[in-house]
Amino acid sequence: MKTKIEFICNSEKVSTEVHPGLSLLDFLRTVLALIGTKEGCREGDCGACTVLIGELDGKEIDYYSINSCLFPIGDVNGKHVVTVEGFNTDRLSIVQESFVEEGASQCGFCTPGFIVSLTGYFLSNKNYNPNDAIDSMDGNICRCTGHSSIIRAAQKSAEILSRNITNQFDHVSTLIKSGLIPDYFSEIPKRLRKLKQEKLSEEEKITPNFYISGGTDLFVQKWEDILKNDVKLLSSNGISSTIIEENGRCVVGAAATVSDLINSVIISKYLPLLKEQLKLFGSLPIRNSATVGGNIVNASPIADITSILIALNAVVHLKKENNKRKLFLKDFYKGYKSFDLKEGELVDCVSFDCPAENSYFNFEKVSQRTYLDIASVNSSIYLETTDDIIITAHLSAGGVAPIPLFLEKTSEFLNGKTITVDNVTEAALISQTEISPITDARGSAEYKSLLLRQLFYAHFVTLFPDKFDVKELA
Repeated sequence: MKTKIEFICNSEKVSTEVHPGLSLLDFLRTVLALIGTKEGCREGDCGACTVLIGELDGKEIDYYSINSCLFPIGDVNGKHVVTVEGFNTDRLSIVQESFVEEGASQCGFCTPGFIVSLTGYFLSNKNYNPNDAIDSMDGNICRCTGHSSIIRAAQKSAEILSRNITNQFDHVSTLIKSGLIPDYFSEIPKRLRKLKQEKLSEEEKITPNFYISGGTDLFVQKWEDILKNDVKLLSSNGISSTIIEENGRCVVGAAATVSDLINSVIISKYLPLLKEQLKLFGSLPIRNSATVGGNIVNASPIADITSILIALNAVVHLKKENNKRKLFLKDFYKGYKSFDLKEGELVDCVSFDCPAENSYFNFEKVSQRTYLDIASVNSSIYLETTDDIIITAHLSAGGVAPIPLFLEKTSEFLNGKTITVDNVTEAALISQTEISPITDARGSAEYKSLLLRQLFYAHFVTLFPDKFDVKELA
């Protein structure tokens, strides 16, 4: 299958007909010969393939970094793609010059990804913080420098640009004058408005072998199979990425990314701890691509977003053409990688009651690396209380069963209980009867059972520090 795709790559318009599931990385390197974007791990771990995607948002363009090895070219239709070559002028940019001055490049293989990520940070923010600049490169790995020189280069770039930024209202023009980006960036909004996002009629008639949402897992597992089959991109299938508050419920479109959750005013309002907790989910480029719907349908037993949503007693809304149905997410999973999704159905959105004023929420995760790693075990908890009595409890656990698990017996036990060490200890024991962990690369079954117990305790220590001493629960 082939689809007509039009976008702007750096300063040039690109019109092509290709398989929409072709990775952006392969198109950039083999068709456009933009080989500054490197092929490294093809799993979203190294960041050598990082590029920027720019999308129109009113009069401005929102830029964000992605791993081009995990990004379908069909999703760049009508957008601006920026590779490391797109920053070239007759002199070095501020970021490039800082890298040179600090000796932040040795073999150079990883350098394009770092340059793109850091430049993307300055493009997408108007107030600069050296620590945030460093965090923007959390998806990039250098095996030569030890990162110290790269950190210095990021700090220097942030300091220089902080001094140069004087006009917050015309951000792009200021960055052009500061020497961060070339002149052509000022014309991109006008040029993008002229592009039409076309959708071929025959694309609607196909029965796809693959539905691609964010692609951050599918492109790791089956990127070669994707090119041999018909696919549909959820971004062109009417699936929303919005997060709204409606009739006392939070409604999250299935195409919303993890970054959308982090940046949502609504999510921050009701779940203030979640913004920092979600930074344990992959790297920034992964968070910019991975979607809520993809996390749900991928059906991983250790899916972070699914764990969170189950604890929030979320409802998953399914649709097929004009037919719609819904069910609790905790009832969606039937077995390992098996779920209640009929042929042709798509996840449209998820919704959950807006947390009450007397509510508490927490998410815990243990992985072999603190960041950029999938969980060995994760767990989420939602509580509503009155006078130290739990009136509503929902707990979830991942990595301890074939499916993302709702701890039904544990939740039932806690309902109506006073928040005490004895009750929490007994609830932890009950949780152990609901799980069936296995020994694998992430740890032994015994280790995972112990982890869940400790994460269970961590919920209460975090949420009620005045009531619990870690030593009492050890």
